[in-house]
Amino acid sequence: MFNGRTTMRTAVVALAVAALIAPASAARADPTPEELQAQIDKGNNEVELVVEQYNKVNGDLDATQAAIAKLQADLVPLQADLDAAQHDAAAFAVNAYKTGGNLGTLSLMLGATSTDAFTGRVGTLQEISRSQQRDLAAYSTAKGTFDAEQRRLNDTLAAQSQQKTELATRRKKIEGDIKRLDTLQAKAEAAAAAAAKPKTTAPATNPGKPPAVSGNAGKAVNYAWAQLGKKYVWGAAGPNTFDCSGLTMMAWKAAGVSLPHNAAQQWGKVRHISRSQLVPGDLVFYNGLGHVGIYIGNNQIIHAPNSRTVVKVAPIDIDSLYGYGRPG
Repeated sequence: MFNGRTTMRTAVVALAVAALIAPASAARADPTPEELQAQIDKGNNEVELVVEQYNKVNGDLDATQAAIAKLQADLVPLQADLDAAQHDAAAFAVNAYKTGGNLGTLSLMLGATSTDAFTGRVGTLQEISRSQQRDLAAYSTAKGTFDAEQRRLNDTLAAQSQQKTELATRRKKIEGDIKRLDTLQAKAEAAAAAAAKPKTTAPATNPGKPPAVSGNAGKAVNYAWAQLGKKYVWGAAGPNTFDCSGLTMMAWKAAGVSLPHNAAQQWGKVRHISRSQLVPGDLVFYNGLGHVGIYIGNNQIIHAPNSRTVVKVAPIDIDSLYGYGRPG
């Protein structure tokens, strides 16, 4: 009896262990080529969003630095005017002192330790003509406006620099993610070959002559066509490597139209259209504004997909479509 119960209990335990081991073994099975490709596609979308964010911060930073440089250049003649006015007023005060003028006024003038302090006291000087006071007051107002704008731009620059620093720390993560996706792609292609299936990513080739498109749109399409086969590098905008928004930016730059190096910002500058209105040269946006390509007709686009391939022609329905836009 005892032996029978022991045998039964042993059998039950063995069945339980087998039940636990079986799904664990199944979970460790290699993913299918389709599952690998799904992982790759998901990873591509995630990396693209970070890359486009990085591009946006770089573009914003360049714009802010340009605005600060312009502001500083605009301040030069104003500063020269104030320096001349201060010199004239100080000379007037010295002359007033020599001729027995108001010593209180002289004290007020000479006690100004800086340009800003001097400007703040100008309004009380009785010896300065009203026209001089108006000129100085106008300058003081203008300089106050410029100073406020400069502080705002400096604050913006500091915030954007911090953003860039934070994104730069993610650069290694981006590169690591790309390396991981490269490894997955190689694994997917090996699995497809083992299963006697075609590669999941076909090599891109130049399919011949570009479509005949007139006007600025034709210039943009021809530029994009000329880049076919060039390598994808994130953050790049030519001449030998591109990312998605770098390619569309440079294509339309060839047509004389300025676009930012960021898919979301390009969406903000183009005229939004429907799919039925698409003509060659229009931009097609994907992945929540994480990707963009240029339409060339016949339900095809040219785009820079990812680091495992090159600038290529692809069907328009390559990913989750976001919308369509027309530059210019």
